[in-house]
Amino acid sequence: MTDRLVGTWKLVSAMREDVATGEKTAFLGESPSGVLHYLPDGRMMAIITRSGRKAPAGRVANATEAEALIRSMIAYGGTYRCEGDKVIHDCDISWNQSFTGTKQVRTMTFEGDTLTLSPPPSPDPTDGTMSVRKLVWVKSSR
Repeated sequence: MTDRLVGTWKLVSAMREDVATGEKTAFLGESPSGVLHYLPDGRMMAIITRSGRKAPAGRVANATEAEALIRSMIAYGGTYRCEGDKVIHDCDISWNQSFTGTKQVRTMTFEGDTLTLSPPPSPDPTDGTMSVRKLVWVKSSR
């Protein structure tokens, strides 16, 4: 499976199912952005942003603007390994220090040049909602 992962992936969609209610939402908006890199040496990096982010009014974000920007993104990097239909990210750096030093397990499914990654039911890192999230990625041609 590692050979299929290696490369650059672009985020297509991010859906969340709330464990308590079953409600499904596009938890990063209708057009989120994201890039996921899996390198042949076993390193990975991901950066994801919610759609509709607003740029700061000036060159430097004020405290309110900076908080809104950081709360509308997910970013981390580390090593990865495949075990069956799972990819395990061992995070050694992250946008949210609570991810650093953790193992992020994702079920992976492939369909053509599309990859779907989904963690087990867990708190959403953007707002804490107990949910199952599915992020759909397409392999970048460049």
